[in-house]
Amino acid sequence: MKSETACGGATLGQESVARTRKIVHVDMDAFYASVEQRDNPSYRGKPLVVGGSPNQRGVVAAASYEARKFGIYSAMPSVTAIAKCPGLIFVRPRFDVYREISAAIHAIFKRYSDLVEGVALDEAYLDVTENRQNIPYASTIARHIKTAISQETQLTATAGVSINKFLAKMASGQNKPNGLTVILPEDAIAFVEQLAIEKFHGIGEVTAAKMHSLGIHTGADLKRRSLTDLTHHFGKAGQYYYRIARAEDDRPVEANRVRKSIGAETSFAQDLSDVGQMLQELEQIAQIVEQRLEQHETRGRTLTLKVKFSDYQQLTRSKTMLAPISELSTIFEIAKTLFLSIELENRSIRLLGISLSNLDNQKQSQAIQLPLFQNGNIIF
Repeated sequence: MKSETACGGATLGQESVARTRKIVHVDMDAFYASVEQRDNPSYRGKPLVVGGSPNQRGVVAAASYEARKFGIYSAMPSVTAIAKCPGLIFVRPRFDVYREISAAIHAIFKRYSDLVEGVALDEAYLDVTENRQNIPYASTIARHIKTAISQETQLTATAGVSINKFLAKMASGQNKPNGLTVILPEDAIAFVEQLAIEKFHGIGEVTAAKMHSLGIHTGADLKRRSLTDLTHHFGKAGQYYYRIARAEDDRPVEANRVRKSIGAETSFAQDLSDVGQMLQELEQIAQIVEQRLEQHETRGRTLTLKVKFSDYQQLTRSKTMLAPISELSTIFEIAKTLFLSIELENRSIRLLGISLSNLDNQKQSQAIQLPLFQNGNIIF
């Protein structure tokens, strides 16, 4: 692995470029919060979150780097965030502004490749193996993109470059903010082996704790486990863990991928046994779903509730409406009704999730896919 700032010069080797894909992952730095600090100078250098008010049981949509120093992160209840930092500034989301800036950033991407897969308004993968400007090195393209974003939006981005999407994503997380990291093909296995398991893309706090209990602490530990063993302990996700432990990821960059559903789910560090607490968590999840629907200017007709019990048994309940919905009150009430119809029988719960499908979205041809995991836990 080679690491560089915006002025550095590490590149993928010429021989490796000829026989591998060249993937760039671009992740805007604290995007929503940075936009607010850019547009309001009085916010600069101060802990700030974009999200709902703590007086209205709001949820943090994004946190500035100053706020992150207090342990504040996205999807955290606003009341928890204000307790960590009493002087925290709360700003309501301006998704119309974020979408406009995101469109400008995607226009920059398109100068280099048609294969651009949006993961969120602030994050995307680019396949630049064959690119519009015939630039031989992916890291050169990444530097050009970072420079253009800075000059045209006055915002910073961090980029990762490697031979597949998983490694490019991991690379972009190594040197934030405003960094650029390259994982060379010959360094891929060694990079994954030394990586702490909780740093893996798709392994969250709850899954990492379970892996620790099994003696899995690093990528090397994960690699020593068989596919059968991982599938036994982690179900379908075990196949994903088996492959990434070997730095393998053959997923293509999919341009203009149509999003079929939007949702959020949370795995709890400690299983929930109190119904009141379960409903509070469900309301927080509903708020995240509402934010994501607003972010992508869409609504949905089918709401699905997902419940996973402490014994890993999972069930879902769905309801389809005559008209599409997107309002928090409606989302929560339907989810609550579905939840209360479940016979809990004093069972504790380790995961709750809400998703909306049958989307009513006139812009689906240019839809931006949401992250595949919430609180770091992969969703299939």
